[in-house]
Amino acid sequence: MAAKRLHDGSENEEDQRDEKRMHRLPSFSTVIKEAVMMKQVHNVFMLLEPLLRRVVQEELQAGLVRSPRYIERSSPETSPPPPSSPQATWRLAFLNPPQLPIFTGSKIEDANGNPLQVILVDADTGSPCQNVPQFLRVEVVPLFGDFPHDGREECSSAAEFARGVVKERAGKRPLLTGEVALTMRDGRAVVGELQFTDNSSWLRCRKFRIGARVVPGSGYEGPRVAEAMTEAFIVRDHRGELYRKHYPPALGDDVWRLEKIGKEGAFHKKLTQSGVRTVQEFLQMLVVKPDVLRMIMGDGMTDRMWEATTKHARQCEAGDRVYAYTAGQTGGVGGATVYVNSICQLVKIELAGVECVPQHLNRAQKAYVHQLLLEAFEQRASLQEADMLLHASHSGNDLPLLQNAAPAVPPPLPATPLWFQGTPDIDFQIIDELASQGNFAFKISVQVRSVT
Repeated sequence: MAAKRLHDGSENEEDQRDEKRMHRLPSFSTVIKEAVMMKQVHNVFMLLEPLLRRVVQEELQAGLVRSPRYIERSSPETSPPPPSSPQATWRLAFLNPPQLPIFTGSKIEDANGNPLQVILVDADTGSPCQNVPQFLRVEVVPLFGDFPHDGREECSSAAEFARGVVKERAGKRPLLTGEVALTMRDGRAVVGELQFTDNSSWLRCRKFRIGARVVPGSGYEGPRVAEAMTEAFIVRDHRGELYRKHYPPALGDDVWRLEKIGKEGAFHKKLTQSGVRTVQEFLQMLVVKPDVLRMIMGDGMTDRMWEATTKHARQCEAGDRVYAYTAGQTGGVGGATVYVNSICQLVKIELAGVECVPQHLNRAQKAYVHQLLLEAFEQRASLQEADMLLHASHSGNDLPLLQNAAPAVPPPLPATPLWFQGTPDIDFQIIDELASQGNFAFKISVQVRSVT
C-alpha cells in the first residue's frame, strides 16, 4: 500500500509540472511584438475613423435628400400630395460666369475680372425684363456641384432648390462670406465681395456651384422667380494660388507664371541665372534672340513644351509705351533711329530723318536695322520713352505707324562697314495683331537664314 501511495504521488508531481509548463509566461520579446501590433492597429483605426465618418455622413445626407419620406416627413402619409409649383415667369441669372480657378479666401469675380452680377430675365426668352419689381431681396448660396441630381439645369420649385444648398462642415465658418444678401433694383444686383472659406475636396462630387434665389419670406408676392445657378467648378485651397499661372500673364509677372515653367524648377533656375526673371524679359529675348532663349531652356524642354510656353507668353499685353534708340548713343553710327515697344518689337524706322517702310529696305539696310535692334535690346534699361501712340485708327492704311512714311526709296547708309554684308539674309515680316479689335498694330520679326 505504501508503494502504491508513493507511485500516486509521483504521478501528481508530473501532472503539476506539465500544468506549469502549459501556463508558462510569454517571453519579453513576444509581449513587445504584441504591444507594437496593437498600437499599429489602433493608429490605423484612428486614421480611418474621420474618413469613415465623412463617407457615412455624405451618403446619409444624399440618401435623405433623395428620399420622399425626408421631403414630406412633416406631412401624414394619408395627406394629399402638395400642389405643383406655378410656372416661373421670371428667373434670376448671372450676367457672366465666374472666373476660374477659384481659391479659398480669394475674391470671386466674373470672367472679365469684374464683380459678379445677378440680373432678372424672362423665364422663356432669357432677355432682360422690362417691367420688373421695384426691388427684390436676393440671397447668394453655395450648391452641390452635381445638383440637380437628374442632370437638369433648373429647379421646379423653391423647396427643391433649398435641398441643394450646402451646409458648412462642423466647426467651420459659413461656406460663402461677403455680400451674400443683395437688394436687386431695376432688375440688377452687384456682388461686391464674395469668397469661399472651404475647398470642395470633402464633397462627394468634389465641386460647388453658386446659386442665387429670392429670399424666402422677404415679402415678395409676385409671380414665381426661378433661381440662378452657375456651372460646377472646383474650389482649391488658397495655398495653391501661390503657384497658379496667370491668364493672360502681365509684363511684371515672375517668369514662372508661364506654362511649363515651375516655381523653383529647373527652367526657372536656368532663366534666373541668365537674367530672365519676368515675363517682359522673357518676351524681349523671345523677340530679339529666340535662338539664345531656346538654348537657355535646354533639351529638357521639348518642342511641344516650348510652343506652349511661348504661346502663353505672347498673350501678354505689351502696352502703349514706345521707346527710341538712335545709333551713336553707345558708340554706334548716327543717322538711324528705331522705335520699339516694351517687349522690343519694332514699330517704326527712321533712316537719315526719313520714316521708312520695312518692305522698301534693301538687304544691307535690313541688316543695319537688325544691328540697331540688337543694340536697343542690350541697352533696354536706358532707352528713352518716345511720345508716340502705339495704336491708331486704321482708316486708309493697314499700318497706322507708317501711314505718313515716305514712299521714296530710303537714303543710302553712311559709309561704314556693314556687320552682316555677304553672310546672312534678313527678312522683316509684318504681322497684324489687333485687326480683330478694330485697331491695328504690327511687329517685325527678324528671321536670319544663311545664303550660299
